[in-house]
Amino acid sequence: MRLTIAFLAAITVYGQFPSPTLTETTAKVSEHVFMTTGFPNVVYVVGDAATLVVDTGLGTANGALVSRVAKRLSKGPKLFLTTTHYHPEHAAGIGGFPPETILIRPAVQQQELEKEGEQTMTFFKNSPQFAPSLQGLGPLRPPDITFESEAKLELGGGLTVRLMFLGAGHTASDELIFVEPDRALITGDIVQNKVVPSVASSGGSFASWLTVLDKLVPLQPRVVIPTHSKVGDASLITSEAAFIRDMQGRAAALKRSGVSAADAATRLTEVFKMNYPAWVANTDWPNLNSMTGFVNRLYAEIR
Repeated sequence: MRLTIAFLAAITVYGQFPSPTLTETTAKVSEHVFMTTGFPNVVYVVGDAATLVVDTGLGTANGALVSRVAKRLSKGPKLFLTTTHYHPEHAAGIGGFPPETILIRPAVQQQELEKEGEQTMTFFKNSPQFAPSLQGLGPLRPPDITFESEAKLELGGGLTVRLMFLGAGHTASDELIFVEPDRALITGDIVQNKVVPSVASSGGSFASWLTVLDKLVPLQPRVVIPTHSKVGDASLITSEAAFIRDMQGRAAALKRSGVSAADAATRLTEVFKMNYPAWVANTDWPNLNSMTGFVNRLYAEIR
């Protein structure tokens, strides 16, 4: 829980994030996949019989907007909703969806939401940037369907979507979504585009995160869709893994040499500036501010 508090405190202090207010503007990412760019990116997978929405936006009003977009894009009457993880901008808009929406998520994600969700929500409600979107928010309804490691949805017209829990990473319960015919991979916070990764849950782990990334490589996606950065290709997966392993190795060497976590964060931030200029220049996320928390977590995992 302390890790979640530290991460959310950083959000409150730095506040360098896009507006949580979503728009109805969508872009077509692949044959069956559309996306609204925002905080977070919301994805719509449209089949002949049903539509799957991935993530809700922050709060009921954003959820209602996402629901309207889904209705406009849909070809069939059935609406599924899933959430990449339990953080409020991904899951707290469920109240804006019609009651017949079928909510499906990993069982471990629901457990983590019940364990850490209230405290996480409190931090968001205390943030001047996020609080207006959460006014009047009631309890979040439980899922209609949960699964252990994988579930498949048939959305019609031969459109199969795999919902996968492959292990802990950013949280203890991150979900990955693979749209098979499009080879489109929706990655939540597990794969981003030049964004410093963060463990933001007491059950998250960089060691496990690397294992998850290794499991994604064989999927060979044509399109990778992150939740807080720009769409890319399969190279985002290997770039993310290479970044974590690079910094993990450097942090381990510093720790073995007796360097404190604080000094290591300072040194590795300078390495980051020198070796990853495109990441430093990325305006999607406050990367430089994220380095201290990133290194502290690496230090905590190194034995």
